Amino acid sequence: MPHPVKVTGVGSYAPAKVLTNTDLEKMMDTSDEWITTRTGIRERHITAADEATSDMALAAARQALAMGGVRAEDVGYIVVGTVTPDMPFPSAACLVQDHLGAKNAGAMDVGAGCTGFLYAFQTGVALVASGMHDKVLVIGADTLSRILDWTDRSTAVLLGDGAGAVVLERARKDEPHVMSTYTGSDGSLWELLHMPAGGSRLRASAETVEKGLHSFKMRGNSTFRQAVEIMGEACQKALDDAGLSLSDIDFVIPHQANLRIINALASRLDIPDDKLVITVDRYGNTSAAACPMALSDVVKEGRVKRGDTILMVSFGAGLTWGATVFGWYPPA
Repeated sequence: MPHPVKVTGVGSYAPAKVLTNTDLEKMMDTSDEWITTRTGIRERHITAADEATSDMALAAARQALAMGGVRAEDVGYIVVGTVTPDMPFPSAACLVQDHLGAKNAGAMDVGAGCTGFLYAFQTGVALVASGMHDKVLVIGADTLSRILDWTDRSTAVLLGDGAGAVVLERARKDEPHVMSTYTGSDGSLWELLHMPAGGSRLRASAETVEKGLHSFKMRGNSTFRQAVEIMGEACQKALDDAGLSLSDIDFVIPHQANLRIINALASRLDIPDDKLVITVDRYGNTSAAACPMALSDVVKEGRVKRGDTILMVSFGAGLTWGATVFGWYPPA
């Protein structure tokens, strides 16, 4: 039988630089009113020139390990969900492993767009549940500001940088634990969210740079429709697999892409306001970091208590989607 798995630590990092909607008004044809009305975003955090994804991931990881009371050398595996590693290879996870001093850990990145954290989380849960490792560090981190076209208001206003991390450990059966994880994909919808160049299809060249093919591309209206439907179905699947209903959930943490998407999901599933976690106004869409950053915030604020049951859901490039239900169980 698989071992039960618990979440014992959480951490997050947002860069010091804050870019407000008023700042964006000076950079492009937009306004605070236009951005706020359409997205719910008021500000986002942007990395300093000397910061990269692994730096943010490292900061979040250290917080999570400290909360969980786990030493770096006791971590068996590190999984980082990201689409913006420091470089194509090695993985951001290997750089984190080195700087943490996690000398006994395997390390790898998972690329699933904004769903990267939940894909990494499911992988980490499987590694602990199988008995292969006792402790796994799962991180979501992205530096989307480095792949934006800052003249395109339809995308540039949405995204920010950040990182979030959790510690997974083997649990006793009587402890709050991970009750379900679910992921899915549909590669036929890849064009909704993508970056055309920089890979093996279109290698970097003067022409690809000139054409702006190394920046984030999105078909907004189609993405909106898919996101609401897909996340609704993913939530229901995770709840069914856990044998729970929404009334059993204390907090719902949806992907922080856009307040209109979050509100549409809440309306679709009839999620009460007091159960819904919203941080998109402060961070924008931080991709794979969005869900763990939101979890970290509500834990730090004291809103989430030991034993609370959390439903987390996301969607992202691929298309990918995922959801999980787990009990929050930090050390006493």
